[in-house]
Amino acid sequence: MTASFTRRSLLSLAGVAGVGLAVAACSRGNDPAPGASGSAAPGTAGPGTSSPSARPAASSVEPAQLPLAGGVTVTVTGTGLAAVRGVTVGGVAARDVQASATTVTFTAPHQAMYTAGSADVALFTTAIEPSPSANQSSDGNGSAANDGQAGATQDQATAAPTPTAAPTPDAATAVATTSVAYAALTDVDRQLEYAMRYWKDYNLSEYGTMNPIGGDCANYVSQTLIARGWEQRDDWYNRAGGAEHSATWTYCPAMDPWMTSNAASFGLTRRSLEERDEVKVGDIVFYDWNDNQSPDHVTIVSEVFTEADGTVRIKSASHNQDGPYRDLDEMITVQHPGGTAWFHTFDA
Repeated sequence: MTASFTRRSLLSLAGVAGVGLAVAACSRGNDPAPGASGSAAPGTAGPGTSSPSARPAASSVEPAQLPLAGGVTVTVTGTGLAAVRGVTVGGVAARDVQASATTVTFTAPHQAMYTAGSADVALFTTAIEPSPSANQSSDGNGSAANDGQAGATQDQATAAPTPTAAPTPDAATAVATTSVAYAALTDVDRQLEYAMRYWKDYNLSEYGTMNPIGGDCANYVSQTLIARGWEQRDDWYNRAGGAEHSATWTYCPAMDPWMTSNAASFGLTRRSLEERDEVKVGDIVFYDWNDNQSPDHVTIVSEVFTEADGTVRIKSASHNQDGPYRDLDEMITVQHPGGTAWFHTFDA
């Protein structure tokens, strides 16, 4: 009776626990070694199963130092990276993201305000649409205030930029992170670093302001060219904190033909508005508000990007109106309807 009860009990338990109990009972003392066929060692997959995805991790980044203007290809090496679809650097979305199990490559964006320092590189499993102007919109609001007009002042011209694009995901939500350092490595970096430092807070001690005599836009652009590596000359100068200056330094109608006549020595090419696809960060833009062949305003290009429909958008930094990322098309349509523009682009 006892034996019969025990046998029935075992069969009943086997029915509840499933085949595994029966197998275990039959193989007692003959268990396969861990990792052998038909079994899996801890953390590994057995036959006929796919290997689980490794936890994403970034172990290195190359190059670790980036130019402020970005534009270089960056490679992050690590594990479990195949699912990465988006990357931000310092909170700014990168372009051309490509991922494999061990690497992620992308084109580095420019530093948001062309300022040296460390920046987080965050990897995401969702694509992140690059935001124009590093979340800075044109500072223009349809006003023509101080766009090269005589009598306006710095205070009247200054307007703070405002965010326009949806914010990118926070680095805390990333599947993996590492970091890089932005630095002023090129002439263009140094030019834009200066432009962003002084777009609002004028460098009065060195160059003064020309707003009282008609506008400071050309004075500001000339300063950025000094930061790029140009040197003052007898026909282009600003001395004694602005007390002495040439018309070619401070006056658009004199600066534009002077650049044209010296284009070969400066490595410049004059281009029409239709040649905007040749424009780069650091190039010079002249504007003619009433299309009378005489420039009224000049800025320095701070960003160039192509929209989904193929339109090349150009943003620039300027005084009169003071701003870091002013939109060219807004300036010649909304702010100054009927206006036009042209460029002096650097050949290298």
